[in-house]
Amino acid sequence: MTAKLIRNAYEAALTMTAMLLCWSVALWLEGAAGLHTDVLVLAVALTLTLFRSQRTADTRRRLTALVLLPITAGASIFVGRLLASHYVLGAAVYTAGMALAIWIRRYGPTATKIGTLLALPLVALLVVPGPALPSKAQSGLVTWGWSALVGALVCGGVWLVQGLGDRFAPQSWRAEPAAEQPPRRSRLHPRPSTRMALQMAAGIAAAFAVGRLFFDDHWPWVVLTAYVAASGNRGRTDVLRKGIERLAGATIGTLLAAGVAAIGVTGDTSVALMFAVLAVALWLRPLNYAYWAAGMTCALSLLLGYFGQDALHLLPTRLEGIAVGAVLSVVSAWWLLPVPRARRQPVLGTTSLVS
Repeated sequence: MTAKLIRNAYEAALTMTAMLLCWSVALWLEGAAGLHTDVLVLAVALTLTLFRSQRTADTRRRLTALVLLPITAGASIFVGRLLASHYVLGAAVYTAGMALAIWIRRYGPTATKIGTLLALPLVALLVVPGPALPSKAQSGLVTWGWSALVGALVCGGVWLVQGLGDRFAPQSWRAEPAAEQPPRRSRLHPRPSTRMALQMAAGIAAAFAVGRLFFDDHWPWVVLTAYVAASGNRGRTDVLRKGIERLAGATIGTLLAAGVAAIGVTGDTSVALMFAVLAVALWLRPLNYAYWAAGMTCALSLLLGYFGQDALHLLPTRLEGIAVGAVLSVVSAWWLLPVPRARRQPVLGTTSLVS
């Protein structure tokens, strides 16, 4: 356990270094180009989502990421605008994009990696401040061109930190590219990838509908949880377990955020505390997903408080949204074309910011 904690600390330190590097570059870009603060959040979100997926990537996969991530990051901005102006249409496009990212797994390892890159900015879109922010923080949101540039900068920052870290790290800590396994033939019809794509689409579509009806501008909490619980679907029990762990972690994170809000931490101090919380959550993440859920809930509460939302007042609503999203995802996985455990296969791997 001690060796595992040390290795986890090394990986968490690399991730935080990459995140702070990309955040610093985005901060300079914000001042130089007169951009909005959400460009910083976009850089942090993309760094966290990309770092794990690129940890053992070979040159071809990295070049693929360099091409696709800026494109999909820019496209995600259009989806965000669509959600803000035409919610139903935007929700349909978002749901279709997530389902497509899973469905194309049938075409092998390369298609699976492309699907992961398609999903990353869409996941980040639920974390980057947008429609759920206070009105005073919604003006001048980052455009698709700047988003694409941030995507390219994040690729460079992640690779630089990973390369330098592995160069000077002990041999046993260095990440080696994993050998690609040929896709397994399945006699299941529809195919597992089709089943999981339909489950994801149903869960997310229901989350969009319920989120809008009952949670108003805070619908991203419901949708994000529906995605998290269903991502990496390894069968009914796996989805149920992740839903419970996310809810348990979010409850702990809610209590932490409530304590921070009661103390009255605001401004730059809350940003520094947010990074500290993320570092601890990254360190403990491999031990149990609940640690990561707790850290993310607390960090997002600090972020919303920084932008002017009453995070303490909204914490019960956040918990309700997380619970509803988890239930929707579990219902979809259990009753809509369930995948037998014997034929399980990951959907998007462990690349997500929140998974």
